Amino acid sequence: MRNLVWILGLMGCINLVAQNTNCNCCSENHRAFDFWIGEWNVVNSINGTPAGTSIIKQEEDGCVIRENWTSIATVGYTGTSLNYYNAQTQEWEQLWIDNTGAALKLKGNRVDNQMILTSDPFEKDGNTFRNRITWTKNDDGTVRQLWEVLQEGSENVVAFDGLYQRVK
Repeated sequence: MRNLVWILGLMGCINLVAQNTNCNCCSENHRAFDFWIGEWNVVNSINGTPAGTSIIKQEEDGCVIRENWTSIATVGYTGTSLNYYNAQTQEWEQLWIDNTGAALKLKGNRVDNQMILTSDPFEKDGNTFRNRITWTKNDDGTVRQLWEVLQEGSENVVAFDGLYQRVK
C-alpha cells in the first residue's frame, strides 16, 4: 500500500512537470519584445542627461513583460507597464500606469528592429491626438524609446526620447 501511494505521488509530480513544459507564450510573436528585457539606466537621447532607471522582466511564465520605471529627472515619479502579445487580435498591447494616476493604453506590433505601439485617438481642446511609442533595438545593445504625440496635419511632438543602456 505504501508503494502504491509513493507511485501515485511520483506520477502526480511527473504530470505537474509535464504541464509546466507546455509553453503558451513561446511563439515568435510572443518573443518579439524580448529585446527590451533587462536592467537599464536611461538617458536623454539628445544630451545624455540621466532620465531614470528601468527594470524589465518576463512574468507569468513568459506571457507578460513588466516594466518598473523610476525617474531621476522627476524625483518621486514612478510607473509600471504590462506588455503582452494578444493572440486573438495578433497585436502587442501595453498598459502603463504611474503614481500620478495617469494611464496609457497602446497596441501595435514589431516591424523589423522596432516595436511600434499607438494609442486610440483622444480629444483635447477640440483637436484629435494619438500617442505613438517606438522602441528601437540598436546594434550596440541599447534600446531607443521615442514617444511622440501625433496630430493629423501637424508636426509630431516628442514627449520623451530616451536611450536605454544595460546596467553592467
